[in-house]
Amino acid sequence: MRPSVDKIHVIDSHTAGEPTRVVLSGFPDLGNGSIADRLEIFRNDFDHLRSAILREPRGHDAIVGALLCEPSDETCIAGVIFFNNVGYLNMCGHGTIGLIKTLEHLGRIGKGIHRIETPVGIVEAELDTDGAVSIENVASYRYRKDVEIEIDGDEKVKGDIAWGGNWFFLIEDHPMSLEPTSIQELTRYSSSVRKALKIAEITGENGQEVDHIELFSPAKNADSRNFVLCPGAEFDRSPCGTGTSAKLACLYEDGKLKEGEIWTQESIIGSSFEGHVKIVDGNIIPVIKGAAFVTAESELILSKNDPFRFGI
Repeated sequence: MRPSVDKIHVIDSHTAGEPTRVVLSGFPDLGNGSIADRLEIFRNDFDHLRSAILREPRGHDAIVGALLCEPSDETCIAGVIFFNNVGYLNMCGHGTIGLIKTLEHLGRIGKGIHRIETPVGIVEAELDTDGAVSIENVASYRYRKDVEIEIDGDEKVKGDIAWGGNWFFLIEDHPMSLEPTSIQELTRYSSSVRKALKIAEITGENGQEVDHIELFSPAKNADSRNFVLCPGAEFDRSPCGTGTSAKLACLYEDGKLKEGEIWTQESIIGSSFEGHVKIVDGNIIPVIKGAAFVTAESELILSKNDPFRFGI
């Protein structure tokens, strides 16, 4: 039997144009286990609330949810579970930046370094004096280089499989124009790539699905422009924190980026993140800097007689 949930308190923000909805209260108790354990409880027992929070009529497909939790690690100020319109995310860079700005808006944190517990490990986030947020992501790496697949029957595409907190297929050589006017075509092309990876049973490490597709092109005002197709059929309005992390790892491994060297990644809508890498105990640790802005604070009302109470 589903628990009775009538109101859910949320704060909305956007990071470089990509929306985040932080759930503050009204969500059922997920216990005191690790954030990874609580993610599984969320997935198995409360997936209907994921849909209610993010999908129409209360949301839309581009919103990423961030359930604020008490951390199991006492060195952290918060735990978080990220989710979207079709499922759950291991980590979310733009969402972590949005979470930090939300906690600042609530008066719970000030300037300085704060630790956040995610399902894939602890990330550090620094709230800078200029209001921007820098996140020190989980260790990132390239799993496979120059993987070739065939899409649409005869077209061949080559890309790298890399981890940046989520699994990405990164494509530099492609026929697409990375302009906002081409978003429908970019979505179709990237969806074909993801489908081809699945058909060919090409995965990340330990058989994990490569569910993010990332295309790159040169940019006038940055080192690179990208288009990122997220799980489902929505594109990332921001340059994608975990996607930029995966890209930085590949650049470092190719000798194209030195430790500490700044890389500016532009999104399909023209917003940008700054990134660099640190090498810690032989691991590539990406650091991503961006800005977020709180846009709304509200209560989601789940009326018992609403036929679309749990979303469409």
